[in-house]
Amino acid sequence: MRGRGKGVGLYGEHFHMKRIFVINPGCTSTKVAVYEDDKAVWTDDGLHPQEEIDKFMTVDDQYEYRKDFVLELLRKAGIPLKFDAVIGRGGLLKPLHGGVYAVNELMKYDLHHAKHQHVCNLGCLIADDIAHECGCPAFMADPVVVDELMTRARYTGLPFMKRESIFHALNAKAAARRYAKSCGKVYENMDIIVAHLGGGICVSAHHLGKVIDVNNALNGEGPIAPERSGTLPADQLVRLCFSGKYTQQQIMKMLAGYGGCQALLGMKDMKEISRRAEAGEQPYHEVLEAMLYTISKQIGAMAVALWGKAEAIILTGGIAYSKYCVEEIRKQVEFLAPVVVMPGEGEMESLAFNALGALNGELPIHEYK
Repeated sequence: MRGRGKGVGLYGEHFHMKRIFVINPGCTSTKVAVYEDDKAVWTDDGLHPQEEIDKFMTVDDQYEYRKDFVLELLRKAGIPLKFDAVIGRGGLLKPLHGGVYAVNELMKYDLHHAKHQHVCNLGCLIADDIAHECGCPAFMADPVVVDELMTRARYTGLPFMKRESIFHALNAKAAARRYAKSCGKVYENMDIIVAHLGGGICVSAHHLGKVIDVNNALNGEGPIAPERSGTLPADQLVRLCFSGKYTQQQIMKMLAGYGGCQALLGMKDMKEISRRAEAGEQPYHEVLEAMLYTISKQIGAMAVALWGKAEAIILTGGIAYSKYCVEEIRKQVEFLAPVVVMPGEGEMESLAFNALGALNGELPIHEYK
């Protein structure tokens, strides 16, 4: 690895090159990377055998296993525990504004006792432990619970139900920022629609640096997705819940995990589904067309949220690699705004970007309360 040198910040000041360790837990992986400033100098996909993950009853039970796994990856790569910051993917905490947060004891407590169980909850916990060993700060940035919804977007037709903001905030905001920079503009001065197309799908309306509306990409709202049902007819869902055929846990799995393409086609591999659909094979073609139609409708809804002033529609996430899917969406929405394709998730780069900005004083460090 390269030694430390000097760099130049956004505002021209000189500083020593920062070494940042990035941790991003996923369902069957714990991706890790070492950055020197904004350059990745070492990465590992950190894949876990499914049989290993299946041994654990809860997400919290995986904590020691995943931490030891990460430390072993560093040891095998000969990378010493000498970093200027460690940043982990944010978890399902209480609703927050976007930005960089220092990991603190309250955050760790809330992650251990989170209402929603997801492996992303482990990112900050592992980051904090490793940061303690390094004697450096631990951060998280733009977790999935970023909540900047405008008031009118929170309402439902029942006084005791409010819409929740749970979405792929890290990649959505990173993609919007990269696009703004490519145009020579500032994210905080733009109106942009971002469609994150992955195992879950969220379409967000970004107005002057805030996500003012977005579908809940975790708990059954929005488009059909590879493994999520999206919005369902309420009366049919109620009858299903009271049919006596399924437990609450089984129905929740239908909404997220075993819904969408997984339920309709018995698979969620979008490369294979797209290949078969493009060849006209049924039912793959019909199901994929339906999924892309619901994505396009959600983009249309976010165009309304931005008062018809969207400057771009960004398609990002893994499905954005599919030319077939991109073109089908483009046909349906390009009358609203130019369609920009930024495939992939960009989460590691975004986490490193946020940590570097915090270390250099270019981004504020928020306190979790």
